[in-house]
Amino acid sequence: MIDITDLQLKLRGPAGEVNILRGLDLRVAAGETLGVVGPSGSGKTSLLMVACGLERATAGRVVVAGQDLTALSEDALALFRRDSIGIVFQAFHLIPTMTALENVAVPLEFAGRRDAFERARHHLETVGLGHRLGHYPGQLSGGEQQRVALARAFAPEPRLLLADEPTGNLDGETGEKIMALLFDLRARAGTTLVLITHDMDLARRCDRIVHVRDGRITGEESGRGEGSAHSLLAAVE
Repeated sequence: MIDITDLQLKLRGPAGEVNILRGLDLRVAAGETLGVVGPSGSGKTSLLMVACGLERATAGRVVVAGQDLTALSEDALALFRRDSIGIVFQAFHLIPTMTALENVAVPLEFAGRRDAFERARHHLETVGLGHRLGHYPGQLSGGEQQRVALARAFAPEPRLLLADEPTGNLDGETGEKIMALLFDLRARAGTTLVLITHDMDLARRCDRIVHVRDGRITGEESGRGEGSAHSLLAAVE
């Protein structure tokens, strides 16, 4: 699913050019769950941004789901993300002027799905929010907003899901429920998952863990490969 070779990323800041990623190599098999851990500033989020085409590699080869992202135009990258990748961020990134139902339907409408709202309703019911379809993000708790974000990410049936600290803005109990839900949804769909987290307990739920420091992968270990820590029912109760 992911084949990255000698990835380099340099960004220009106030103090000049900064080397973010320094010759990083990474391969992720289809259907695999991968935890990416490392200290702040190590390059974890930059790796995710390059893997979904939101950031251009300075050098190296980036092939995701069979597509060489370095060869695609910005428009082609947008279509690729729409059709192949789901992303869940720490900050939810819901559209505040749209209801939960509308937020989940948006990517489906962009993809030309005539059943966009029907599918959005189904996925919100799957994450336990069938009773909150008409609520706006400001009327939802943090955990509910992240459930909406999960529904939005999974609704288009992506081949790859990228999750960047998805529990970072949640309390411990709510974060645990969200992660149980994420792994359950992933297991049902068979989606490849790359999870960026500072929490080793979360990372160990994955099949494999890579450690990133100073823009390089410095180590690798096996995880538990749980798929789902709890049942979906337990996750949404």
